[in-house]
Amino acid sequence: MIFGKITYLNLLPFHAFMKRYLRHSGEKSAWVRRGGVPSRINRDFRLGRIDAAVISSIRSRRCRCADLGIVADGEVMSVLALPGRSRPDGASETSNALARVLGVEGEVVIGDRALALYFDKNRMHPVTDLAAVWKRRYGLPFVFARLCASPRYGRRIDRIARLFHAKRVRVPYVVRRKEAARHGLTVRELDLYLSKIYYRIGWREKRGLALFWKKAARLSKF
Repeated sequence: MIFGKITYLNLLPFHAFMKRYLRHSGEKSAWVRRGGVPSRINRDFRLGRIDAAVISSIRSRRCRCADLGIVADGEVMSVLALPGRSRPDGASETSNALARVLGVEGEVVIGDRALALYFDKNRMHPVTDLAAVWKRRYGLPFVFARLCASPRYGRRIDRIARLFHAKRVRVPYVVRRKEAARHGLTVRELDLYLSKIYYRIGWREKRGLALFWKKAARLSKF
């Protein structure tokens, strides 16, 4: 199985789990090579270049997915809208759709740049956390991405999800310190960020996801 890897901090606990789970050298090598931003992973999955990945929820509706994903029940810190002219972030299809669904104007910013802005004490302009707006408006969690696979690997990703949820994955301090430094954060900031994210998709998450899909379907591009 060729597994795609989103190279963002929000999946750090899942990456730590997969590093132990993938024991075949070929699978580990492919997982490392097939990394990228969400929009690239979406494209590679759609074109069959990878067999499984955590893909953007906006593109996962008709896919075989497990009950594992990237979820925020309130602010998420790494998906923001900046004041000014509306402009999408080329790295994220779901976040762009979310801004349009919410009617939030401004530039959409995700990932490292968003976190840097969120924690910048000298920031001159306010930012809008899109997941927080979603929670205030609809009272539901927002699912940014889901673990999906081609049909032949459906049972395997279900097993991965069960094993991941059954374990309390602890990312070693040395790894958190290294990743925080690589992304321009302190360990405390990284830990705070990860506390805003969880990975189990239950009935509330599915309800929020269905609502998002319904509203996004009204947008011509999606």
